[in-house]
Amino acid sequence: MPIITLTTDFGLKDHSVAAVKGALLCELDQVQIIDISHEISPFNYTEAAYIIKNAYHNFPENSIHIIGVDSELTPENKHLAIYLDGHYFICADNGILSLISSEIKPDKIVEINIHNNFEKKSKILDVFISVAAHISRGGDLDVIGKAIPNMNELTHVKPIVNQQQDQIIGHIIYIDNFGNVVSNVSKKLFKSIARGREVLISARSTKFKNVYSNYSDAINFNVPKENREMEGKKIALFNSSDFLELAIYKSNPLSVGCASSLFGIKYLDTLTIKFL
Repeated sequence: MPIITLTTDFGLKDHSVAAVKGALLCELDQVQIIDISHEISPFNYTEAAYIIKNAYHNFPENSIHIIGVDSELTPENKHLAIYLDGHYFICADNGILSLISSEIKPDKIVEINIHNNFEKKSKILDVFISVAAHISRGGDLDVIGKAIPNMNELTHVKPIVNQQQDQIIGHIIYIDNFGNVVSNVSKKLFKSIARGREVLISARSTKFKNVYSNYSDAINFNVPKENREMEGKKIALFNSSDFLELAIYKSNPLSVGCASSLFGIKYLDTLTIKFL
C-alpha cells in the first residue's frame, strides 16, 4: 500500500485538505495518506523546508511527499517530481527542497509537463495528485516530465562564515509551537568552525555563552528544587534536528512567555556566533 504525505499552507478551516485527500482516494484504491502539516505559514518556504527535512526520513523508503506550498504553476514556479534519498517529492520549484538537497544530491529531478491533460481551472493540486498516483503504480518519472540538472535554492537558508573563520552569521528559519526559535546553523557547521573555542551567540540584545545538548542540561539538579533557576531560564542548544535553537526552559507562552517574545526575535532575524 503506497504512503503519500501532505504538507501544505492550506490550514484546516477550508475545504482544501479534504479535497486533496478525496481526489487521492478516487485515484488509488488503497493508499495511506499521512498529514505532516497543514499549518505552514502562508508561502513560507523555509518553514516548509525545515518541517519536511525533519519529517520525511522517518517514513519508509519510496514514500511520496506532496508539498502544496506556493504551488501555483507560473513561468517562474515550475512543477517538479524529485527522487531524493529514497523518497519521492512533488512540489513547485520554489527552493523548498534546497535544505535537504544541500546535503543529499537528488538522484533525479523532473520538470512535470503533463499540465495540458488538465483543465485550466482544475481542482486543488490535481497535477500533483496525478503524478503521485502514477508513481504509486510503479510509473517512471520520465513519463510525466523531462529531466533537469538543478532546482532553485533558498539562498538565505545557508549561513555565512567570515574569512577569518571566527564568525558565523545565521538567520532564524523556524519558530516552533513552544515559541522557541530555530536558526539555520547546523551542529556540523558549528563544530567545524568552533574547534573547541569559547563562543558568544548574539540575537538582538540577548547573548548566550554556552550551547547545550538538551534543555535540562542547563539546570543544576544538585541544587534543591525550590532554589533552582528553572522556568524562564534562557538556553542555547542543538535541538533534535541538530540545528542551533534559542529557547526558554519549559517554555509556556501563557505563563513565563516564550523565547520568541521574551527575546524579541522574529522569523529571518539575524543570529551572530562569535568564536573567541
